[in-house]
This record gives sequence, C-alpha cells and structure tokens, in this order.
Amino acid sequence: MPVEHAGGRANGDGPDAPATDPVPDGPSGMDTALAELARRRTAAEAMGGEQALARHRATGRMPVRERVAALVDPDSWFEIGALAEPEIRREKPVPGDAVVTGFGTLDGRRVGVIGIDATAVAGTTAPISMRKQGRLIEHAQRGGFPLVLLCDADGGRMPDVMGWRFSGLPLDFTSFLGPTDGSPAVPRAAAVLGPSYGDSALHAATAHYVVMTSGSSVALSGPSVVEPAVGERLTDDELGGPDAATAAGNAHLVVDTEADALDALTAFLSYLPSNAALPAPAAEPVAPATDPAALADLVPTGARAGYDMREVVAAVADAESVLPWADGWGPSLLCALARLEGRPVGIVANQPLVRAGALDPDSLAKEHDFVDLCDTFGLPLVFLHDVPGLMIGSQAERAGILHAYERTVSRIARAAVPRVGVVLRKAYGGGHFAMGGRPTRPDFLFAWPTAEMGFMAPETGIRTVHRRALDRLLAEEGEAARDARAAELTAEWVAESEPWEAAAHLSLDDVIAPAATRHAVATGIEIAWGERPHRVGHRGGRS
Repeated sequence: MPVEHAGGRANGDGPDAPATDPVPDGPSGMDTALAELARRRTAAEAMGGEQALARHRATGRMPVRERVAALVDPDSWFEIGALAEPEIRREKPVPGDAVVTGFGTLDGRRVGVIGIDATAVAGTTAPISMRKQGRLIEHAQRGGFPLVLLCDADGGRMPDVMGWRFSGLPLDFTSFLGPTDGSPAVPRAAAVLGPSYGDSALHAATAHYVVMTSGSSVALSGPSVVEPAVGERLTDDELGGPDAATAAGNAHLVVDTEADALDALTAFLSYLPSNAALPAPAAEPVAPATDPAALADLVPTGARAGYDMREVVAAVADAESVLPWADGWGPSLLCALARLEGRPVGIVANQPLVRAGALDPDSLAKEHDFVDLCDTFGLPLVFLHDVPGLMIGSQAERAGILHAYERTVSRIARAAVPRVGVVLRKAYGGGHFAMGGRPTRPDFLFAWPTAEMGFMAPETGIRTVHRRALDRLLAEEGEAARDARAAELTAEWVAESEPWEAAAHLSLDDVIAPAATRHAVATGIEIAWGERPHRVGHRGGRS
C-alpha cells in the first residue's frame, strides 16, 4: 500500500522511484532555488516600483518599508507573508498583495506590525492581503504582543472584492476585533498616514490610540465612492481630515510629520503593558513640572472664573509625562495618560475653559472609552473634578445625553483599577457621579477646602426650589425684599455645599490643601493597590 514519507509524497512506487522534483538535486539545484528566492524577495521589497514610489514620495509620505524601519528597533524586523500575491493576478505585480506584515521590537518589546503599501494598487484590500493581516493579528493576540497599524489605503480592490467574492472575504470580525480564546487583550495603536478608507479605517476604529498626520484623512469610504453613492462632492480633508476626524473621536492626536506620528505611537505604548495580564511598565519618579504649592493660586475660588485644567495636571503628574488623549473630541473633558511617581495612570479632568467643564454626550463617550482603556490595561484612574453638571436641554437630549451618561457611569463603577478623585472647586449633580463620585465607589475621594458639592449650583437651585416664594415676595414687598431673601437662601445653600459636612459624614475621605493633591492621589493609589499584583486580570477586547 502507498507509504507517505516525512516531508515527501505517497506514490506507490517505493523509495527508489525516480524523483520528479522541479529543482535538480545537488548544490547547483539549491543555488538555483536560492537565486529564485532572492529574486522574489527583491521584487517584494520593490513595492509598487520606482515610478509609484516617486509619486508617493512627492506627496510627502514615506514608503511603507521605510515606515516600518523607522518604527521598530534596528535589526529586529521579522517579516511574514512577504511573498504573498493576489488571487486575481494582473500584468503588473502587486508585491505582498499591498501589505507588509511582521514582528519587531519597539524599545525592546515585541510588537506586531501591519503596514499598508499605498504604492501598490493604492494599498487596496483583497482576500490575500486580508488573510495576511488576519494571521498577523491572530499571532499577536495569541502571543500577547501589542499591534501597530500603519494606515494608508484606498479601500477595497475591484474586481477582487466584487460579487460573491465580497461575501466570502476572509475577515473574521471575532478575531479581527479581539482575542477569541480568552487571551488577554493587547494594545492597538494606529497611525493614519495618508488617505485611509475601508479596512484602513476599520483598523483605526479598533485601535485604542489613533494618531494622524496633518495631511491625512480617515473615513469609512473615500470621496470616489461617496459622490456616486450619495451625491456629495468632498475632498479627502473635508470628508475625514484632522478636523473632522478629531471632532468625531476617530483620531486622538494630530501631528505634522510621519516621524512625529511614529514617536507618538511609541510614547502611547510605553504607558501600557504588552497585554492585559501584565503590569504596566513603571519608570523612575520625576518631580512635576509645576510646584504643587502653586495649585492654590492656579485655581480661582470663584465658581464661574475660567482657568486651564492642564496647568493643574502639570502640578500633579510627573514632568514631561502627560500624553493627551483625544483633546479635540468632547473638549470640555481632558483625558491623558501620564506618570505619577513613575507609575502610569489615566487622568480624567474637567476643562473649565470649554462650557465651564460641563459634560455633553461627546465628552461622556470619550470618558467611557478612556476609562475602558485604563481599566483594561491596569492603569489607575485619577479624577479631577470641577464640573457644573451635565448638559441639559433639547439638543443634549437629541444627542443622547441620557444613554451616554448611564453607559459612562456604569463603566466607571465596574472599573477594577484604583480610582482616586479630588474635587477642586465644584462638583454638581450627575456631573459629579460621571466624574467618579461617591456612588461609583471610588477608592478615595478628597476635596479642597473651597470645593462645593451638591445636586446643583446654589444660584440655579434657589431659582428652581424657591421660585414661587420669591416671585410672591417680589409682588408683595418689592425687589429689595426678594433679593434679600434670595441672598439668605443662597448663603444657606452654599453652607450645605461646602466640604465640611461631606467629610463629617464620610462622603469625602478627607479635605486636603491644594498643595497636598499629588501626594494624596499617589498615596491613595498605592493603598488601593495594596500588596496585590498591579494587575486586575481584565480579559477580552474593548467593551
């Protein structure tokens, strides 16, 4: 009966049958095969060819292989799938099916990289390139390595994805979006480095951090598809340029150059572990850029006076450690990765310069995603409260404020990492809860002596609760009597809003001097971690 030998074939003629291998035995045969391998590798590394590379460089963009070389540590690149070719072959070759996939190290840590090659058929996606990307993602998730996605593509490739082929594309959304076997989640960081549509846009949508260059764009479909489909004639910038992308939350940072974008990816990953089962990497403690003693002067005591919350963050976090996260999305709330005494943390802070720091649907959605990022990868959360409340009214309701609020507060309450909050000046109503207030069960909640807390601001509360009585007093005794009574009621309301009774009833853990904020937060985090490993074992993908 036929016998199959290891590495050979079953043919029924026994081991002495003549060889039918296309490559002759002996050194000359191996030399021929190695020469063919070298030829094919050279062709793959040529990408779209000299003319296509010249056109690509003329737009100010780097070719994909130069991007990879600039990203990973020297001599660390290990490519897979370089010899891939499209299912539907063309007269002009499509090296690697327009995508480069492999592994390298970044600051000594293994990462998986997917880089779209826009010089070959505009980086468009077809079944083989999709399969390459899927294999890389599965390897990274199974191995617990971060994923870096270099986006620069014009969507799906016609006719490779037309008709029945589209339904049969090898795109498994379960594995594409996260681990399917219970493996810990891995960080995903994406750089949008040119027009990025279709699958490149989907890559960006799955990433925990997206940086884009000022001349790039990202959208579900590009202008060439949008115009015939819905009749809108748009430029790349109008459709998905930096202004549109940041306002929609599709990008977290915009930079000028590709080098800056790669540096931003490196910085982002430096705060996170390689996967959610590992502790976040610590660094040496660094004093803050601003002396914490200056905090008392940085924040005005008047509830309506504006100031820049970033100045407060600079007096709490280690110097030169603050990485903004989505400043252009929901700008009344600041989110940032930072280090505190060397340990990575996530900072969530109201921004009084934008709508007095009130929370709207966009800022709540932003907060939800940031809290999820930090909780997934084991970064403690620091909440700096100066919030007048939630945005109300018809516009906020139509935009989904109720759902956004419930979703965000629930996510904060479920977070298993240490959570420490400080009320700097005011924390009113649902805004207080959405900033990690007491009902969400933070580990520690502090307040400055000038802080005000309550259901709503005193002036609004007086008008709401005592409106009829004050109107009646105005009608019966005049404006002076009405104003005097309103002042008395406001003073009573303010007294109830001060932090002393909250501390007396343990709604606050302590009232602290502004200068003690950094120390109180850092110590609270350490106590909350205790002696357990600084990891909470969160598994799976993004919620």
